Amino acid sequence: MKSITDMTTEAFEVEGAERKGPWLLTCDHASNAVPGFVSGGDLGLAAADMNRHIAYDVGAAGVTRHLARLLDAPCVLSRFSRLVIDPNRGEDDPTLIMQLYDGTLIPGNRVLEAKERARRLDRLYRPYHSAVDQLLAGRDATYVAIHSFTPQLNGRPPRPWHVTVLSTQDKRFSDPLLERLGAEPDLCIAENEPYTGELRGDGVDRHAVKQGRPNALIEIRNDLIETASDQQAWAERLAPLLRAAHEDMRCDV
Repeated sequence: MKSITDMTTEAFEVEGAERKGPWLLTCDHASNAVPGFVSGGDLGLAAADMNRHIAYDVGAAGVTRHLARLLDAPCVLSRFSRLVIDPNRGEDDPTLIMQLYDGTLIPGNRVLEAKERARRLDRLYRPYHSAVDQLLAGRDATYVAIHSFTPQLNGRPPRPWHVTVLSTQDKRFSDPLLERLGAEPDLCIAENEPYTGELRGDGVDRHAVKQGRPNALIEIRNDLIETASDQQAWAERLAPLLRAAHEDMRCDV
């Protein structure tokens, strides 16, 4: 792949490649699109299902774009649904291509030949991660992944948190970020909810943990960021907290 600049491909979009802030932001589940080469662009789900959290992280792309601009940081966003192939999983993860998600069967993934799996890896998954690698090359960057979570999975308890941070064993940045978020009196926050931050082969593991980069994965409850104005408001709220946490991290070194 040619040198990364702002570009859009079938697999990813890069915005702000020239920005100089000490960050890289990613949005692994930015899109609910099914590329035309995958079952003619249709996984066999109703439009209502493709607009739910099972297909992408609702609102996360807008937050990522706004936050990256506020932080003067480049960002990389996927351009394919997590149901086609999930870039936030290792290549050997059995949930890389889901056949059932939150009680919904994925017809287009029900019978998946090795050739089709390899095609999705080669055309979507690997180019996305290659773009992230290229933007990180030679940069002293803190890696921040933006995700969203649904308020409640089918048959599960409601999730009360507004925003959470998924942390790894490298807590240089995640700990001060949690402290800053915890000081906000109107926020219900948590660490490693509703998922663990220790997922082998996920984006943070691949691009941050294994490379020794400070990192955090931020999860925002998706009913809080459904509209463009809400996405901008959350980015504007998070940006100063991230900057302050980054400064806290530097002071602790």
